[in-house]
Amino acid sequence: MKSWANAFREKLTTAERAVERVSSGDRVYVHPGCAEPETLVSALLKRAGQLANVEIVHLLTFGNADYVKPEYRGCFRHNALFIGSNVREAVTEGRADYTPIFLCEIESLFTSGQLPLDGALVQLSPPDEHGYMSLGVGVDCTLTAARCARYVIAEVNDRMPRALGDSFLHVSKVSAIVETSHPLAELHPVPFTELQHRIAQNVAALIPDGATLQMGIGGIPDAVLTCLRDRKDLGIHSEMVSDGVIPLIESGVVNGEKKTLHAGKVVAGFVLGTHRLANFIHDNPIFEFHPTSYVNDPFIIAQNENMIAINSALQIDLTGQVCADSIGTTLYSGIGGQVDFVRGAARSKGGKPIIAMPSTAKDGTVSRISSLLSGAGVVTSRGDVHYVVTEHGVAYLHGKTLRQRAEALIAIADPAFRDQLYDFAYRAHYLEPKGVAVP
Repeated sequence: MKSWANAFREKLTTAERAVERVSSGDRVYVHPGCAEPETLVSALLKRAGQLANVEIVHLLTFGNADYVKPEYRGCFRHNALFIGSNVREAVTEGRADYTPIFLCEIESLFTSGQLPLDGALVQLSPPDEHGYMSLGVGVDCTLTAARCARYVIAEVNDRMPRALGDSFLHVSKVSAIVETSHPLAELHPVPFTELQHRIAQNVAALIPDGATLQMGIGGIPDAVLTCLRDRKDLGIHSEMVSDGVIPLIESGVVNGEKKTLHAGKVVAGFVLGTHRLANFIHDNPIFEFHPTSYVNDPFIIAQNENMIAINSALQIDLTGQVCADSIGTTLYSGIGGQVDFVRGAARSKGGKPIIAMPSTAKDGTVSRISSLLSGAGVVTSRGDVHYVVTEHGVAYLHGKTLRQRAEALIAIADPAFRDQLYDFAYRAHYLEPKGVAVP
């Protein structure tokens, strides 16, 4: 039997030759996030004139997405499982598709054959002494996609960290290997604002010592992390983590000692951040990466006691319906893992699902707490919502009547919009006229 090293050498090729495996009509998955194999994507684009109707499937990526440009119509068509800024215009204009789906259920599309994959383009770390290559900064849905695809084309980059956990592909499982050496795509944190810090302070007040956290990306989650430096024994079980976790781990605030599942481990599906974060996770035993189908499974999430899920929204109506993937009828992002973690945290002993957002948009001219969702889609139903947090306070909605919900949400709306929200709530028969006492 040939050793893995011999197999590795035999599979070495150029990017141009590797992507010759892609045929017209194929469905090809691309490793998302900061792990996008840009060398392979660029080589595939060069074959555009030889290909027709190749479907490119992936979640949010931070690299080259030129296949959605008008000049590639008929050659490639993108199917977004989560819409990023590099494909948003194409989805809006109908040159690309969007599949709304809970993040925890994406892999079942591949394993069930509902969305069969012909190929997978992935970026991996160099093999270890046993021939295993790590998916590094992004296990997410990619490990499952690679296991299901007919062929796997791997860009092996010596800058990709060796992330631990269920994060490895053996040399024998890939069809072609292209060796590269270049920096990974990065997502640099943007300094959070004073407004975001006030929201974060309200969120942090809900987080006790010993809690396990899930948080997304952006100014509010980053600000929340800076408000937790006086906490003890925090844990992390999250679909993704960012650079903001590094100081909390280094200081011992995040140690996972009180976790009731995977104690002592930071459990994640992928990371989005800078080279510092990529270097930090390299061979770091506090991190344990798993496929998203595991990390985002509400039944798994709920096994973490005191699970705190912090997610954002674009808009919420007075009954508690949350829109997080669209602005009006314009698609913006995706369902992602919000509902997975809202439901998991709700079923956790001591858990708290939190929706955190500014009370206004467009420089204070539009209230995010609105009478109606104005054509936007519902991501998280009114029955799932527990805590809503703005800079003006905290509203608890679970088990509350429509009247109580309207009162609570109006109280944390921007003061400039409270009267008109009350007027709508009165006309909709959520509220009684002002001055009328309700028992």
